Parts: sequence; C-alpha cells; structure tokens
Amino acid sequence: MDAGCPRLPDTVLFEIFLYLDHADVLSVGLVCQQWRAVARDEFLWKELFYRYYRVSRDVPRHPGAVSWYDEFQRLYDTIPCVEVQALKEHNDQVLHLSFSHSGCLFASCSKDCTVKIWSNELDISLQHSSNMRPYNWSYTQFSQFNSDDSLLLVSGVFVGPHNSSSGEIAVISMENFTLLSRVRNKPYDVFGCWLNETNLISGNLHRIGRITSCSVLWLNNAFQGIESENVNVVKRLFKIQNLNASTIRTVMVADCSRYDSPDLLLDYEEQLAASSTCPVFDLGSDSEEEEAKPKLPPEPAIQELPDAGGVPAEHGLQQLFDDIMEGRMRPAMTETQLETKVAELFVRNRTKPPEPNLLPTDSNSKTKYLIFTTGCLTYSPHQIGIKRILPHQMTTAGPVLGEERRSDEFFDSLDHVIDIHGHIIGMGLSPDHRYLYVNSRAWPRDCVISDPMQPPPIAEEIDLHVFDLKTMKEVKRALRAHRAYTPNEECFFIFLDVSRDFVASGAEDRHGYIWDRHYNICLAKLQHDNVVNSVAFSPVEQELLLTASDDTTIKVWRSPRAVRIRQARRPRPRKLLFSWLMNQKS
Repeated sequence: MDAGCPRLPDTVLFEIFLYLDHADVLSVGLVCQQWRAVARDEFLWKELFYRYYRVSRDVPRHPGAVSWYDEFQRLYDTIPCVEVQALKEHNDQVLHLSFSHSGCLFASCSKDCTVKIWSNELDISLQHSSNMRPYNWSYTQFSQFNSDDSLLLVSGVFVGPHNSSSGEIAVISMENFTLLSRVRNKPYDVFGCWLNETNLISGNLHRIGRITSCSVLWLNNAFQGIESENVNVVKRLFKIQNLNASTIRTVMVADCSRYDSPDLLLDYEEQLAASSTCPVFDLGSDSEEEEAKPKLPPEPAIQELPDAGGVPAEHGLQQLFDDIMEGRMRPAMTETQLETKVAELFVRNRTKPPEPNLLPTDSNSKTKYLIFTTGCLTYSPHQIGIKRILPHQMTTAGPVLGEERRSDEFFDSLDHVIDIHGHIIGMGLSPDHRYLYVNSRAWPRDCVISDPMQPPPIAEEIDLHVFDLKTMKEVKRALRAHRAYTPNEECFFIFLDVSRDFVASGAEDRHGYIWDRHYNICLAKLQHDNVVNSVAFSPVEQELLLTASDDTTIKVWRSPRAVRIRQARRPRPRKLLFSWLMNQKS
C-alpha cells in the first residue's frame, strides 16, 4: 500500500479479511486500488464494526464519529491499553489515584502511609512525598485536588484497633507542599471531598443505640489555622439519622450547572428529542448471551417520610409501649427490631422535610448535589442518598450548628434515595457530572434481611450501574466483566473513573477494565499481579490511564496512537550518533 492508504495494523487487516466475504478482499494479491474501494465502503466497515466488537445493532454510531472506518479506528487505536511505565516508589499496597484538573499532576495514596505527588510529563516522575505517620495515621486512602489545583485533600485512617472507624482529612498546599489543616473524619470511609475552592466536607458519627446512629456532615474551611480566630471555619451541613447499623459513607459533590450540555448523552429517547442538534444513540448489550438474561434494574424512588396517619410520634411511641406491655405485639419483636421501630417513631416528627423540586429546571442553576452511600436494612452500603446543597449553604459563614432549624427538627431528610439491592463498592461521576457510575455486588434476588448485622451474601460479579442525575433514573443495562471475591464483612472500595468516552474500574481479579460508554462494551483488560484498587484517566487526555494495585505499583497506560506519536517525537539515537561522527570528521 502507498502512503495515501488508510493505515491499520496487520492484525486488524487480517480480521477484515476473515469477516468480509468479498473475493476481491480475500484475494492474496490485494492492491492499493482495491483497498481504497474497501476503505470507502461504509457498509462493509459498519458490518465489520458490529461483528468485530459484538455491538448490538440497535446501537447507532457514536455521535462524534464521521464514518464507520473512523469509529473502528477510534476503538482500536485510542484505548489506553499499552503499558508504558511502572512506578514502584510505594512500598505497600497503592489504594487510590487522583489527577489534578490541569492533568499536570497526580497524587497516589498507599498503605505505606504516604501521599505522593507526581509530575505528568513525557516520563512521569515523583515530585513530592508526604509521610503521614507522625500524625498517628495508619495509611492514606484517598485524595482530591480542589478546582484550581492549589490544594490537595488527603484522607487517611487513624492507628487503632481493627474495628476502629476514625480517620482524618489533611489539606496540603500545592505551592510549597506544606500541611495547612487537619479535620477529623468518622467513619474514615466518608473519605471527604471538596465543595468549592476553599471548603471541604467531612463526617462525624454519633451512636444513639446498638444499631442506631446519627451522621453529621460538616463544611470546613481549608485555612483553619489562619482564620479560626476571626471567622467561622466549620459549619454543620446536615444531620441524618441512620437505622439498622448503616452509616453515611463515600461523599461526593455533583454540579448541576452542566446537565443541559453533557459531553455524552446515554438515553435513547432524550437523544431522539434532541435529534435536531445531536445524533441519536443508546446503550446496548455487549453480547447476545447477556441479552437473553433477565434484568431487573432497581427503580429509583424518592424517599418519603413514614405515614403517621395524622398521629403524633409521641402517641405512636406510647401506643407501641402499651402494645408491648400488654402482650398485643404479635409476633414478638427482637431487641434489634424494637430499637429500629422506636427510632423510626422518634424521628417521624423530628425531621426537616425534603427540599421540594429536587430536579433542576434552570440550566444555569448553582445548585449542587451531595451524593453518598447509605442504607436502611443493614450495615453494608446498599443505597445512594442525594441531598441538595443550596447556594447559601456553600460557605462556613452564618449559623454554625444549624440554629436556623426549629427546635423540634433534629434531623435532615434525604431528598432522594436510589436502592441498588447489593453492596456498593465504588462510585464515580462523569466529567460533566450528568451521570453517576456505581460499582456494586448484587444480593440474591429474593433475599430477606432479618438481622442487620447479617447482610446477604454478595455476588462475585461486579455490576457497573449508570444513573442519570437529571432524571434520577438508571440508564439501560449495567456493565459487566470485572469480579471481586472478598465476603461482605471484608469488602472494600474499588475506585472507578469516567472520561468523555470511556469508563474504567479496578477489580479483585488482578485486572483493570475499560468500557466504551456509548456502545456499552468492554474494550480492554489491564493486567497487574494483584488486586487493582483504583484507576484514573487524565482529565485532558483520555488516552492516558493510571492503575494502582496491591502489588505496590502504579502502571501507566497509553493508547497505541499516543505511543506512536510520542515515539515519533523522541530523538533517534542513531541519527544523533551519525551527526556527532560527521561533526568529528569535519
């Protein structure tokens, strides 16, 4: 073929010859003119695409593609599946990775109790390492850059007994890597997150009974040491009651302002309605076998306060106690059931009602959602709670402890709850904050939970659900491929990440995985020697992906196209040597 022909690897051309039945293509003496004819034949490339990638034919072409050939090339050539570097500066399990918004830096957290900051240049290099052991930390577990990349939030776990749940959040300046402030965080798997450039969210937990507790979410100023003498540096955001040993964990913030201009729409009907401005497409199945499996997606439901039937909570409690004392309670309640029932009655008239009209109607709205895992049946996280954060709540100024509430409003209600029916082990937002991706391990379909301290067994298969935060509905079929093996009581978080076109996740099967968001297909498996805990796309270059593993390494993956481009930019040693010899002769 001459230089004017489209260039694809020989292995792909071989696949083309196998899939296409035309004799002129299969002939050994293929000439460039014949190849050009094939390259221009959209029907042939469309057939090849659906067969090669096993995409459901109900799924149209990606809205950003100009031809089927370009789309085949995109999925073959732009997936970050080539290992180009292995970073081995950590000496224990690497738990989390996070990029700065500029893509110039990234941070890693590890069981070695350090947070390391790396420079993302031609070759990635270590720029700084902070050891958190002097602050009584056992290990670092999570990090996040603020919106202007000037500060880094680092979440860690305190040294303590195995069942200890205490942790801390530290804020590090990116200007000189100094520690600016530290905030208590309980339980530690709240992780913490930024609300804006200078304010972060942490958690606290107060036990009320054996299986009843109260989670308090706090808004903290990052510069507490400097400003605490003159202004408020902490403010209570929400106080939420927990039942049946559940707690609030894994907080994150979604910005609603970009909902009407997402990077990629995943709903077919919405695409159809907007067909005048962008093409129509939908998610599909990655195999005919999976298409045949029954799928019962969880139905998101707005949480409603229990119906008291006009009876005050105090009367309900009195009636319950009277029924128990006089033997009218049949069947008899266990101690756990009794505690839960009393807590439900107590909270009924002591909870601030949900915010009306949760779904944003103004595309320029400054409203944000606080998203977190929670539950109502058992201690394992099986629900996603959503609470609207109003503009006046986004600063530590004003009432510190919620004095704006009436005296009888002890708790805040959730504005929305999504029931996953399984153990949630990971969450991530799309770059436009329109879609929430959730890793979960399903419970048996018809399981009944009678003891909150004994959650149902969980599946080894990990389901990757997708929820539209504008409609609060699940988008089509869950993604599958990755697996996990630890039981309920030992289950840990597996971080995922979402780019414009791809979603990636770790797994316990010693691989990271990449899927295409539009076609709903698994594109690559990235190998490690142990559990893959975290993945992270560069926010400015989705053809660069990082994976972190229990094998103590961080692997750097680039797409075949990016590898070729970078190799072309590197100076060739032979040419340099030849130039040097010629200079010596002259």
